[in-house]
Formats: sequence, structure tokens, C-alpha cells
Amino acid sequence: MRNKNELLECMMREIDLQKEYLEGENISSIYIGGGTPSVLSVIEIQRILNKISTCFSINSGTEITLEANPDDLSKAYLKDLLNTGINRLSIGVQSFFDDDLSWMNRRHNSEQSVNCIDDSRNAGFTNIGIDLIYGIPGMDNNKWKRNLEIAFKNRINHLSAYHLTLEEKTVYFHKISKGLMEAPDELTGMEQFETLIEIAESNGYIHYEISNFGLPGYFSKHNTSYWQQKPYLGIGPSANSFNGRSRQWNVRNNSLYIKKLTHGIIPFESEDLDIETCYNEYILTSLRTCWGVDLKVIEERFGTGYKDYFLMEANNLLDKGKLLLTDNKITLGKSGKFFADGIISQLFMTE
Repeated sequence: MRNKNELLECMMREIDLQKEYLEGENISSIYIGGGTPSVLSVIEIQRILNKISTCFSINSGTEITLEANPDDLSKAYLKDLLNTGINRLSIGVQSFFDDDLSWMNRRHNSEQSVNCIDDSRNAGFTNIGIDLIYGIPGMDNNKWKRNLEIAFKNRINHLSAYHLTLEEKTVYFHKISKGLMEAPDELTGMEQFETLIEIAESNGYIHYEISNFGLPGYFSKHNTSYWQQKPYLGIGPSANSFNGRSRQWNVRNNSLYIKKLTHGIIPFESEDLDIETCYNEYILTSLRTCWGVDLKVIEERFGTGYKDYFLMEANNLLDKGKLLLTDNKITLGKSGKFFADGIISQLFMTE
């Protein structure tokens, strides 16, 4: 990583400058992610955690996650990592098939994926999550089932599974736009999503958010805090922060980030959130979860008018079974989960 030492020093400086941001709240989750944090040495990770502990109040049961690639998790690295206080791993497996990994330009192979899960457990980690991707061109439902079988056979605690998305300016997007590659098929994606839910739940995993499944007691605190709209602080280039009233985001450019922090300036932009934006974000985050939208919360936080508006917009979706109403809470129905983004957008308040 270019300028790694300078970048780390500036992140330490930003932690100092941001120590009042969370207004003294106890920290229940620390997530070292974004990019490839597992390229950091154990000493560098320890420095970051030590700095956080000097600036913030850390709970004894704080979940401390490292996001990692399978090929970075050697046995020696894992053993040393456990001594830093890291107690949860989020491993970017993506697929247990080499042809899928090659298509996605991943550095690791399927053997490394399986081995790193075993090595992590043998090193002493008891909270291990992985990421998988479905909807990949050439992946039929039988292949997807095999991916899930391998994952659950390896006794992971948490699974995040995402449908392949193609961003503009990527090689895949270019090939599809030129007709050199087929776009992901929606019907296949829906079938694989339904298979995901069925197999995960049959193995004892709880579908607590659209893309996330956890064994009881192993929901991601980091992700759950986001969906429950609790304040969070992000450190480093591109990091986002939220305090309930406003949102801010750091510049993406590493060189500019280093230049500004060297002079004691955090290079970020921010926006104050008006009531309509806060309402829309509550709908967006809550409806993705198994806890759903609480009508009482809407009324208390935003007013009767917003509650009435929500129910009016939700009525047709309730009739179609895409939304369910139980005990004053509205959740996505089974038929609505794959189309969550489109359904949620219909419930937004717009001018």
C-alpha cells in the first residue's frame, strides 16, 4: 500500500480530533474494514486499537471485527491477531468455486477459503462470518446450493450473501454493454435468493436482514447498529459518520486526506438531515430487517402525518402480501424480500 505509514499516522490524528464526535457514548462495535485491512501488520492493528481505547469508552463485550481476504490469513497471522483483541472475522470468500473467483478477479482460491476458516477456528476465533455472492454468470442453482452447503458444513457463525451488482466503469459493465457478456438474470437471482433463505433457515440461521443470516447470538453488532440508526464514527479516506442529526464523509483521495490531516484538518463534507430525510432513512434501514418498521416509532419521532402517509402508501403492498402487519410493526413479506429496494422506495416521503 502506497503511503501506508503516513496514512496510519493521519488516521491516528483523526481519531484524536474526532474523540468528541460520539458524545461520550460507550462503544459496542469496532469494525476494521474497507479496502483490504488484513494487509496491515498485527502491530499496526494493535496501534489503531490502542488509540481507539485511549479516546473512547470501550465496553467489555465490544465486538471487534477485522474484514479480511482468505489469502491474507496465515496461521501465524491469525494467532497473533487474536492477541490484539480482534474477536470477530469477516472473510471475503465470495465463492467456493475457482472459476467464479477467477471471473471476479479474486486473488485467493477455493482451497484457501476452506483452509482459512479451519485455521481461524484453530487459532481460537469463535465468531467467524463470510461473504458469498450469487447471481454470477454461469452459476446455476445447483452450484449455489453447493456453495451454501460448504459454508454451513464449515460451521460459520454468520453469512452475508449479496446478489452480484455491476457498477458503471467496471470491466463487467463494459463487457455487458458491448454484448460480450450476459447480464445477471433476475429470475435466476430470485431463485437463488429463495434457495439461500430456505437452506440457511434449515441450518438454524436467522434471516435478520435482507442480506444477512446469523446463528442465535451471532448477529453482527456493527451492521445491526447501522440498521437501528445508532451513531457511528468512521475513520480514514472515504469513511462515513453519523450522529443522528447529520452525516459526514471524508474525501476518497488518500493523498489529499494525508495532506489535510498533516495540518490537523479533517477533510470531510457534511449535511444536516431534515425530518423528511430522517424519515426516509428510518424506513430504508428498518424495513430491511426482521424487526421492521414500528408504527409507534414513526408517530413519536416524526408525527401522525408521517404515520398516516406511510400506512396509505403501504396499504396496496399489504394487500399483495409484499408487506406484513403484526403487532403494530410492518415487515417485508416473503414475496417482497427480493425486491426490497423497489418496495422501500415506494414508501419514501417525496416533495
